[in-house]
Amino acid sequence: MESQVKIFSGTESLYLAQKIAKAYGGELGAMEVARFSDGEFQPSFEETVRGCDVFIVQSTFPPADNLFELLLMVDAAKRASAKEVIAVMPYFGFARQDRKDKPRVAIGAKLVANLLSAAGVTRIITMDLHADQIQGFFDVPVDHLYASSLFLPYIQSLNLPRLTIAAPDMGGSKRANAYAKYLNSEIVICYKQRKKANFIDSMTVIGDVEGRDIVLVDDLVDTGGTLAKAADMMLDRGAKSVRAVCTHPVLSGKAYENIEKSGIVELVVTDTIPLSQQSSKIKVLSVADLFGEVLGKVHNYESISSTFIC
Repeated sequence: MESQVKIFSGTESLYLAQKIAKAYGGELGAMEVARFSDGEFQPSFEETVRGCDVFIVQSTFPPADNLFELLLMVDAAKRASAKEVIAVMPYFGFARQDRKDKPRVAIGAKLVANLLSAAGVTRIITMDLHADQIQGFFDVPVDHLYASSLFLPYIQSLNLPRLTIAAPDMGGSKRANAYAKYLNSEIVICYKQRKKANFIDSMTVIGDVEGRDIVLVDDLVDTGGTLAKAADMMLDRGAKSVRAVCTHPVLSGKAYENIEKSGIVELVVTDTIPLSQQSSKIKVLSVADLFGEVLGKVHNYESISSTFIC
């Protein structure tokens, strides 16, 4: 007998989970989160999940309560005899801690993987990991989706005459190169140096930007400092226009101010993380239809390769 699909949402991803469930062709399951006066909380499923394929939608952006709520929900589903417990994590938090980049630091991404495995997750569905090797931190299948299936058609629709793809740093060169190949465009790379997170010491650009319409490509935008500095630098060097596409809109600190004051014409993001405020320069593309399609394919043991563009 085919197992039934049930989709649930964490507290902070309800806005997206509702759209994913609708795209799949179903509704969100009933659940509640009991809260104690000291801040402790306890999620509970308010309907049976016995023998079901349970999909739990939760992006793990700060605060850490979002991650812990997901862990509790996974544990609850496992103890309620769910057949499969799939964590749908549009944004995988702590992914920037994917290696020891200096002595005596944690590898946060690996720790999160261990916690999810210990809780009882049987599969992960996520999008644009900060580092591809994070998939190897898990001993369960990881379906790694790419926002390029949304961004590339949008970039093509702009019909920019002298399109050039730009990587905001050396680490993003692989992603930028894939975009450039698909769009048959030129590519430039920004080289930056920083002594600590979120603060850039120096930046330069490798390649010609004069008279070109630049599209910066990155997996996430945090304070917006790198994008703003890169855009202004390229405009100073003769670029005709600068746009940016970034999957995860972390947008912390003075990010909105940095974006508004910069020469960036438009910042295109997805809804893996909700915006804390609106901006005339920020356009949001929804990942709901893509995740809804993949949920169906995963449940039916079908290939998800058709969702990849590059």
